Amino acid sequence: MKPQISPIGIPPLEQGDHLTQVEFEKRYEAMAHLKKAELIEGRVYMSAALRLRNHGEPHGRLMAWMGYYKLVTPGLVLADNTTVRLDFDNEPQPDIALFLEPELGGQVTISPEDYIEGAPELIAEIAASSASYDLGEKKTVYCRHGVKEYIVWQTYEKRLDWFILQDSQYGLLGADPEGILKSHVFPGLWLDVEALLANDTARVLQVLQAGIQSSEYDHFRREISTSSGS
Repeated sequence: MKPQISPIGIPPLEQGDHLTQVEFEKRYEAMAHLKKAELIEGRVYMSAALRLRNHGEPHGRLMAWMGYYKLVTPGLVLADNTTVRLDFDNEPQPDIALFLEPELGGQVTISPEDYIEGAPELIAEIAASSASYDLGEKKTVYCRHGVKEYIVWQTYEKRLDWFILQDSQYGLLGADPEGILKSHVFPGLWLDVEALLANDTARVLQVLQAGIQSSEYDHFRREISTSSGS
């Protein structure tokens, strides 16, 4: 059966299509009802309906944690489900991206069409399980393009992995003696993973507050303020 052609003569996106970036964007823009589609290594991936407990609610928890950090830190952009142009074969739409504003030396630029171009410093994805392509092809692409830190929350397995780019490869970010993960790219962005998985918001924010009060965060914030001239 041939794909149904839209009134303007553009075929719809289909799971598994092999497309160029230009063709992918054209078909995506023609499907106004479609909320999420990604081009990974030239292949189209489309999300199924997203469930509350395995995606929507965990997504909200991560956004709240990063959102508070962004709120008190100048010069950062926090993006929710925004298209990222990496190259002609890769145009993901990560669940969350946190990056430094381009004018302050960040890795990305913003295109005239308002897309992110280049690799955000930090990306987070909510994955149903470790079998998801978030830990396969997409992880490889993010690593190759220089996403410095990559968080994957595997909700079915109740596991969160935080990868850090070192020597062009991803390794797992190790926790401190108290079990706290601390970003290398964004000083003060600290996470108690057990508290996050247990939905202990008070503890998550308590640890984040400790990070924001640390000397390394203070130094980072001063550097940003100096670069921005504020």
